[in-house]
Amino acid sequence: MAFSSLTEKLQATFKRLRGKGKLTEKDVNDALREVRLALLEADVNHRVVRDFVAAIKERAVGAEVMESITPGQQMIKIVHEEMIQLLGGTAGRLQIASKPPTIIMLVGLQGAGKTTTAGKLALHLRKNGRRPLLVAGDVYRPAAIEQLHVVGKQAEVPVFSMGDKLSPVHIAKAGLEQALRDGRDVVIIDTAGRLHVDTELMEELSSIKAEVKPHEVLLVVDAMTGQDAVNVANTFNDQLGIDGLIMTKLDGDTRGGAALSAKAVTGKPIKFAATGEKLDALEVFHPDRMASRILGMGDVLSLIEKAQTSFDEKKALELGKKLRSAQFTLEDFLEQLQQVRNMGPLDQLLGMIPGMSQAKQFKDMQPDEKQLGQIEAIIFSMTPEERRQPEIISGSRRRRIAAGSGTTIQSVNRLLKQFEQTKKMMRQFGDPKGGRKKGMLPFPF
Repeated sequence: MAFSSLTEKLQATFKRLRGKGKLTEKDVNDALREVRLALLEADVNHRVVRDFVAAIKERAVGAEVMESITPGQQMIKIVHEEMIQLLGGTAGRLQIASKPPTIIMLVGLQGAGKTTTAGKLALHLRKNGRRPLLVAGDVYRPAAIEQLHVVGKQAEVPVFSMGDKLSPVHIAKAGLEQALRDGRDVVIIDTAGRLHVDTELMEELSSIKAEVKPHEVLLVVDAMTGQDAVNVANTFNDQLGIDGLIMTKLDGDTRGGAALSAKAVTGKPIKFAATGEKLDALEVFHPDRMASRILGMGDVLSLIEKAQTSFDEKKALELGKKLRSAQFTLEDFLEQLQQVRNMGPLDQLLGMIPGMSQAKQFKDMQPDEKQLGQIEAIIFSMTPEERRQPEIISGSRRRRIAAGSGTTIQSVNRLLKQFEQTKKMMRQFGDPKGGRKKGMLPFPF
């Protein structure tokens, strides 16, 4: 999970401050020493760490603790507010042209994931009511044009290409003309990258920029490369001029140094973050929400947004009635797993629920493709009565179900255990009297 190691270290640091009536300078210094080490271990730029820690110390020393919160919570509040500013303050919105089309130019090094990101961005914009056109401007990388056509088809967005013989400048200009003819309101230009920044690359990108005059030049960087990503961003900004960043593979970056350093070092906001391989795994980067996730405070707003796009409201209401009347079955369980799976990896979802980012008891519940296939086979091998009343599944029935599904008795036992865990967890979010507990999620999870 993104930032998991940093989150764990910061939570341990703040826990030590509990029970104190006032934050003394020694308390603050001890805590900030741990915060500094945690950030440096997370590969955050050393200058950024220095300035960040200094800002926290200035606010925290001698701060009176409010009656309603502990010193640890007071420190978290200060760190949270400073981290929001470090990450950019407010979400960096795309500049939308007053007269369409809005032109977005994606740039970056080879291997950062520009082409896939182009498809993700196109899908994101299409789902938000835009009519994008993808333009294949990478004429050098083998199969780059074909790859863009594939992701364009998956995103249900048209792709404009002219082969690999013409110059990228000519293709970009022709793509813009095509968008005007077709009434497309956004043009996304996929450009070529190199293994490293060089003069030839920058000259070509500068020529495209000068010709089509994009409203947004977005640099795609791989978060997994840490400070290298920040250095690349700085170079691109100095030599080309960028308007923002898109961070890929943020879900795999357990340290988070690139995301925490980028805005402070380059002065440019992170506008989007790719949090998975699927085409819909692209999120608007919200500094406040990301800071909350890093500090283990959850991100309920993003979780609700994901749920609204993945869950059928009618089915959710029906499921709520079943839960209240104790009629939740294994068939309902399978349907819930499939819908939750559509929202993204379970560890990411748990990280959005306050207090559950470190919930180890749920770590083994994330279904992958193979596990989901096993779950379906096991449930379909049960009789209707067994699905409705799993408590009647005896040892002999388990052997029959395992044989019928091509799995093992251990797999059947694991599924039944997960089913019981899920029922318990879902009860935590629902009021048995039919209402909803204050602060709980507005959908069955």
